[in-house]
Amino acid sequence: MALEDAKTQIDQAFTRAELRGLSFENAFGGATSFLRRRYSKDLSGAQIAITGIPFDQAVTNRPGTRFGPRAIREASTLQAFDAPYGWGYDPLSELAIVDYGDMAFDYANVAEVPARIEAHLAGIVNAGVMPITLGGDHFITLPILRAVAAKHGPVALIQIDAHSDTWADDDMNRIDHGTFLYKAIKQGIVAPQTTVSVGIRTDNPDTLGVSILDAPSVHQDGIDATLARIRDVVGDRPTYVTFDIDALDPAFAPGTGTPVWGGLASWQAAALLRGLKGINMVGGDVVEVSPPYDPTGVTAIAGAHVATELLALAGWGLRKEGL
Repeated sequence: MALEDAKTQIDQAFTRAELRGLSFENAFGGATSFLRRRYSKDLSGAQIAITGIPFDQAVTNRPGTRFGPRAIREASTLQAFDAPYGWGYDPLSELAIVDYGDMAFDYANVAEVPARIEAHLAGIVNAGVMPITLGGDHFITLPILRAVAAKHGPVALIQIDAHSDTWADDDMNRIDHGTFLYKAIKQGIVAPQTTVSVGIRTDNPDTLGVSILDAPSVHQDGIDATLARIRDVVGDRPTYVTFDIDALDPAFAPGTGTPVWGGLASWQAAALLRGLKGINMVGGDVVEVSPPYDPTGVTAIAGAHVATELLALAGWGLRKEGL
């Protein structure tokens, strides 16, 4: 069946009629939506929407994550043939998923970007659809959290990252990818007692009370112990998951703006995301994929896998709810 479909399927990003189902379009051809889902601004009947925020003007070092959403979508075409491994169900066939496309914005008017991101995500969240966002730098998570919290109230947060992103910054006009969590806590969008940061390996003495499971602890204590600690922090609260690709060691994801050695291996990241099944997830993102610094494309491949795992994790809860 797959071979026969491959002979006829092309440009599924525009031609597919159904929101559900695998795609057997040749990975190297056609228009590239995320996992060959249909591009649509119509969220009617959708359960999950993939969207891109190609913004990278808040970085402290190397830019380039504006190309992240495009590269992640292209890398995902190799994953559209099969159910994601290790979940025991096929989210592409069971769930109604759309690619909502990227957010439009004026790159020369940076000051208006935060409000635009918040409004863009509010359009998804208020339609009753779960957002999975492709970044972009990590600043984008702050306005996303505002939109999600406006719907669900202050949310628990699982941050998988090399950096705590709690550096002090009380200037609300500054747009900085290293302070998104500081501002989210100060604004009451998330609470430190229900926030856990995993994979950290940069020094920042003031973590504002956030639970830190640094990379050495993950390596030493193992996946099961790490998952147990994460669950203790977030419980059954509405939870947002943000994955900075620099959580992975540069050996697995060199294409990022602020790489730090000693990070998670890709198998650890996969095990953590799959082990979170059952959390009360209300949204997620993968950020900081910067293709210009990785000519092999392996970082975008990792980003596509992370986004797919987030999609499967979101779907796990939706299936449980019978939606």
